[in-house]
Amino acid sequence: MRGLKKKRRIQVIMVAAFALVLSTGLIGYAMRDGINFFRAPSQVLAEPPAPTETFRLGGLVESGTLMRGQGETVSFSVTDGGASIPVRFTGVLPDLFAENEGMVGTGRFVDGVFVADEILAKHDETYMPKEVADALKEQGVYKPSSGGS
Repeated sequence: MRGLKKKRRIQVIMVAAFALVLSTGLIGYAMRDGINFFRAPSQVLAEPPAPTETFRLGGLVESGTLMRGQGETVSFSVTDGGASIPVRFTGVLPDLFAENEGMVGTGRFVDGVFVADEILAKHDETYMPKEVADALKEQGVYKPSSGGS
């Protein structure tokens, strides 16, 4: 009788371990496209990602580069002080989007141009996304204001 209990306990542990491994694998598989890594323009130019890789690009919108095209297409350049990346976006820009202001975009780097699917801009006068601020500080460009990060 004791041998049967021990055997049953081992079977339950084996099934639980298999279920844990399977669920971890399924979660990882489901998240493979949902994780977008942040990169600064200098990092993108140093190690260009594959055209199929979706990532986040952040920095300051370069002064004098904002150009509105036909329809909702907008092009501009993003810089971190060390490098500049041209960006193309089709859609409606956030209200607070402007030159010399921080932005983060999600998209792909295709033929030397960042093709953005989504553009986020700062939400008030003092806010700068942490990733953008860190990248700009690395280049020696960002000087935080008295109320922001």
